[in-house]
Parts: sequence; C-alpha cells; structure tokens
Amino acid sequence: MAREQGRKVIARNRRAYHDYHVEDTYEAGLVLTGTEVKSLRAGRASLADGFAQISDGEVWLHNVHIPEYAQGTWTNHDPRRTRKLLLHRKEIDRLSSKTAQQGLTLVPLSLYFRDGNVKVELALARGKRTYDKRQDIARRDAARQMDRALRRRR
Repeated sequence: MAREQGRKVIARNRRAYHDYHVEDTYEAGLVLTGTEVKSLRAGRASLADGFAQISDGEVWLHNVHIPEYAQGTWTNHDPRRTRKLLLHRKEIDRLSSKTAQQGLTLVPLSLYFRDGNVKVELALARGKRTYDKRQDIARRDAARQMDRALRRRR
C-alpha cells in the first residue's frame, strides 16, 4: 500500500487568531495511541480549548479533544488526555525561555497529517486585550465594505 503524501488538515483553531497575537509557529509530532489515529483519520478533533505546557523539559498538549473511536473496544482512549509533543531539545529550550520571561503561551493552531504522520502546528502567542479584538473586527469590516464598494463600482 502506498504511503500518503502531502498535508491533510484534520482540525483548525480559528479562535486562536481572534484571541491571540501569533508571533512564531512550530511544527511538532504527537505521541498517540492506535484508536486516536483511527479517530483522526475519520476527521474528528477539536482544538478549541487546547494549549501546550512545558514541564520537566517535555512539552505536553492539554485539552485537545479527540473523540473515542466508534469501533474501538476496551482499548479506547480518554478523549481529553494530555498528549506528549515531539520537538527538538533546542526548540524546547527556546520555547521554555520565551514562555517564562515574556509572558507568551503555546496554542495549537492546526492538527494535520503530513506524509502519514500526525503533526500539530504550535503558535507562540500573546493574548489580545478586548480593545485589540474590537480593532481587528473594525478593520475587517472596513475592508469588507471597501471590497463591496469596489465591486459595485465595476
């Protein structure tokens, strides 16, 4: 059987761009069980409340919901268990120093298959204030209105 090629997105965290200023992104592998992979292949996952945390020199993904596999038996997994992320030591050290000193947080942006392996795109992000969110919404509305006016004019 041929191996998968390319990138197939499973889930996106659209809310992250609304709630955070994304400063940098990293790609990390995930340590999963068999039923989790089968559930992801069915295209079911939620990154809504997810975040990553560094403890004891390892990065852990919390609150990411991967539902139980429908055909799974007693071997099924806990849907919201913490999952280990696979990163290089230099990346982990860089992330831990930035999150500790600068008040940044690690947020999952997307979950996808890349060449048959499950990967997560992590963002080093700073939380937005309420007025920042309002400014972004106003900017988007203004751009939408300008586009409409240009289309009507043509």
